Amino acid sequence: MTQSLDVSNSAAAGRSRRPHLIYLAIGFPPAAKSCAYRMRETANQFRRLDWDVTVVTIPPASWERDSGLDYSLLEQVDPEIKVVELPLAREDLETDIRKFSEERALRPAKWLTNLRKREKRIFPEPVFGSWRGTLEQAVLDIHREHPADLLLASCTPYVNLAAAWKLWETHGVPYAVDYRDGWSIDVVNGGQAFTPDSEAGVWERQILDHCQSLWVVNDPIADHYRTRYPHVANRVHVVRNGYDKDSVPMVRPHTPDPEAGLTFGYLGTVNYTTHQLGVVLDAWREARKQEPLLRNARFEIRGHIGAGANREANGLTELIREAAADGVSFGGPVRKAEVGQTYGGWDALVLILIGGRYVTSGKVYEYMATGLPIVSVHEVDHDASRVLDGHPLWTGAFGLDELRLVDSFRAAARMVVEATDEQRAGVRRHADPFTRETLMRHAVEQLAAHALAAPRDLPVNGAVVHPSSEPSTMDEIERSAGVRA
Repeated sequence: MTQSLDVSNSAAAGRSRRPHLIYLAIGFPPAAKSCAYRMRETANQFRRLDWDVTVVTIPPASWERDSGLDYSLLEQVDPEIKVVELPLAREDLETDIRKFSEERALRPAKWLTNLRKREKRIFPEPVFGSWRGTLEQAVLDIHREHPADLLLASCTPYVNLAAAWKLWETHGVPYAVDYRDGWSIDVVNGGQAFTPDSEAGVWERQILDHCQSLWVVNDPIADHYRTRYPHVANRVHVVRNGYDKDSVPMVRPHTPDPEAGLTFGYLGTVNYTTHQLGVVLDAWREARKQEPLLRNARFEIRGHIGAGANREANGLTELIREAAADGVSFGGPVRKAEVGQTYGGWDALVLILIGGRYVTSGKVYEYMATGLPIVSVHEVDHDASRVLDGHPLWTGAFGLDELRLVDSFRAAARMVVEATDEQRAGVRRHADPFTRETLMRHAVEQLAAHALAAPRDLPVNGAVVHPSSEPSTMDEIERSAGVRA
């Protein structure tokens, strides 16, 4: 059930005896975001345990101007999940010039710079910092209406953490954090994103000091947090993304026909650089010249390219169009309900990923479970390499070495025609432990049990007593920044 923020009309209806989760999940379906799958499964698993679940997100109109919508994602959302949509949207993605200020219309670069400064004065996160007040008030209103036993904040945006802290500070409601990729770590380039003594660093330390649990998607990110905050190491848990069974074809719908032309496919967000895509297309072009099995081959790219006004209007789109003569095409996004059918029409997959050892991507599990040959285009030291290690139909990772990528395309083509049904079945069995339902079920069961068993800190004179924590410097930092009166 979806509703606006007005939750004041049902106080007399009484309170449920079931435990209640407030789930800060900006990106929940129908948002066409990769995080939507994880969020949907998380909420569903809490409902499976008979929790009341209130999801806090933003309205479809806000996602329409961002990454787009996929209403088929709603088909598997438990109907008892309550969804509260806050009136929030990215101001910088507004395209109606009638709503532009004079500064934005005449000096757009200066306007954007000033906007980012205003956002970060409210909370140390560009783009979303200004959402803090609305999020904080929302969780307070929801808790007043239906007392919460746990708050789970899924990041990004990291401003969700301010709302988690507000509810805990005011009412002692325990909270957990699903970082997915992490805040203080630069998952794409490696290294730290900010120092421990920065405003963001103080926020993160305070949040993690008191959280029930911290979820991240892979071991390298978990190691970062266990090293940076050793006193909370036992609360850091790897909860991998996994894949949905209904996204993977169970049987091959056709027999590969090299004479008619093999079809390679990429499915996912097209968020890599034009240089990376250029190397891929050059290697593809050369492989088609060298390998007879690829002479009539096609390479289909599906997914979202860009956001807002730049959606499908950027350099990546132009590169794909210029490669049309080489059998390359862009087919746009794929509805969640049609993912399995899309994979079922391909003979091999191309896994193009940014980043290195701290990036996994949710798609690697889905790719693996198809039983199709996989060509990797990412750093050698990438978490996806660890997931795929031992996959008999994987060509290996060689970074952006164009000659090695040519060999990879050729090897994958041979795998298409030579792979046995037994090999494909073996690959799928290898992927079975990575179903999203299995991974999230275990994580949610553990978190739910811990939250209900943990002692609650009680507010004293409007503040929460933290007997084992060091004095926090957050109030001091925020007063100096003019955030708190």
